[in-house]
Amino acid sequence: MQSAVFLALQHDGGRMERGGRRRSEAEEAEKGRMKRTIIKDWKTRLSYFLQNSSSSTKMKPKKVGKHRKYFRPSPEEAQLWSEAFDELLANKYGLAAFRAFLKSEFCEENIEFWLACEDFKKTKSPQKLTSKAKKIYNDFIEKEAPKEINIDFQTKNMIAQNIQEATHTCFSAAQKRVYSLMENNSYPRFLESEFYQELCKKTPITRAAQGT
Repeated sequence: MQSAVFLALQHDGGRMERGGRRRSEAEEAEKGRMKRTIIKDWKTRLSYFLQNSSSSTKMKPKKVGKHRKYFRPSPEEAQLWSEAFDELLANKYGLAAFRAFLKSEFCEENIEFWLACEDFKKTKSPQKLTSKAKKIYNDFIEKEAPKEINIDFQTKNMIAQNIQEATHTCFSAAQKRVYSLMENNSYPRFLESEFYQELCKKTPITRAAQGT
């Protein structure tokens, strides 16, 4: 009787173990599919940002319609982005990748505001400076702006006053605040993301490649 019970328990245990193994394999397969989907989605966004990376800069008429090609960085180059936030922002591919990441987190307004401020500071014409200041204010600063950034009420009020007589430092405090938010929050998450980890992976050298 005891041996029959033991055999039944052993049989049930084996069945449970196989069931658990199948569930584990299914879960791993699902994780793999999700990872591939995430990376594919990232690549689509990255391609868009790379193609439109010069949209904020003026292009000569004869160059309109031509897109500059950007090549995937080497793992060593991508790893440099982890050394400093500025290293990432200074690299065209890295900046596009970071923008794609922020878009996936629904906070791309931060990098868009920062880039708008960088362009604003390079503006030489006083007339253009004023019009750009108002556009940045309307897009990012005023209450319920389409891309409203998260800054305090005092800074918003100061900007509203400053743009009446726009100078290159109108948005300095807000830009510094947004930079700090990205550096301390979004940047570390970007470095841990699947897409960044994928960029840092070294491609295995095949035997065929070794023989050439």
